[in-house]
Amino acid sequence: MNGAINYTHTFSSGVVWHWPIAVYLLLAGMSGGALIVALLIRYYKKQTGVTPLFKGASLLSLVTILLGMVCLVADLDKPLYFWKILINYNFTSVMSIGVLALCIYIPLSFVVILYAFEKELNAFFANHFTFLKAFFGLIMNILNFIRPLMFVLTLIFAVAICAYTGFLISVLVRFPILNTSALPALFVASGLSAGIAGSGLIAAMFFREDTHSSDLKILHAIEWPVMAAEILLIGMIFVSLIIGSDVQKAASMAFFSGEYAKMFWIGVVGIGFVIPIVFNFLLGKTFAHTRFAFYVSSLASIIGVLMLRMFILYAGQTYSIFI
Repeated sequence: MNGAINYTHTFSSGVVWHWPIAVYLLLAGMSGGALIVALLIRYYKKQTGVTPLFKGASLLSLVTILLGMVCLVADLDKPLYFWKILINYNFTSVMSIGVLALCIYIPLSFVVILYAFEKELNAFFANHFTFLKAFFGLIMNILNFIRPLMFVLTLIFAVAICAYTGFLISVLVRFPILNTSALPALFVASGLSAGIAGSGLIAAMFFREDTHSSDLKILHAIEWPVMAAEILLIGMIFVSLIIGSDVQKAASMAFFSGEYAKMFWIGVVGIGFVIPIVFNFLLGKTFAHTRFAFYVSSLASIIGVLMLRMFILYAGQTYSIFI
């Protein structure tokens, strides 16, 4: 990588990557997760038309990845030099490989937006910019011809973006909480969780999707195995710490004491896991089927994923092998 941008040279002690990176990790994971579930449901149901869920997921995906990039660039030591990472690649660097994946994924997510809103965009150009209507039609004819390929590529890179956010910080070998092979899988699972909650919310709020529709029922059914996978992977990280070296055992104290323990038990467990379970299973079916329960449960899941990212990032940087 070019010497003007160094991502880890200040990692000596304390927290260096702050909340903007945690927000970026949430937004990137949510973006990839939203497209993964929307495309898989589309394949599963053999859908050919555009559904409210597909619209919601595609819109959420593009907006969150762009906002995530703003957070990432803003946190750079020299943000005005961000363009250098787009032209200088080092394929032994996880960050560099991730940037390349982002450079492919972002245009793909934009193409998915075009597929989702082709009808609306066509009407917009016809009413306001008639001279562009023919050009837009030509572009869409080409894109529609390669639609199956574009969807496959989008699905592959959406998974890559979810996993990359975990690989990005798991390569920091001096930090026991971060340097674990389960972290990329946890970030995929939690990205799916945030994508499920976010795409369902957008579909219901902005595209009038019935919260009891077939698509959202499938989305809801996927949510619980994904949450179970999150819990399992968090447990794996915890167990690997408490049975590991003295440094790893010291790092496991992040789960038991101090502000990070509160962040984990209140934010991750309480808000992210307990509230959705209570609202969906312990307060009765009648209440669980209300729009209020749907919105609160979805928002709680998103907040829980953010708290998980915050906990991993802050606690991970605090406990190093130099403690």
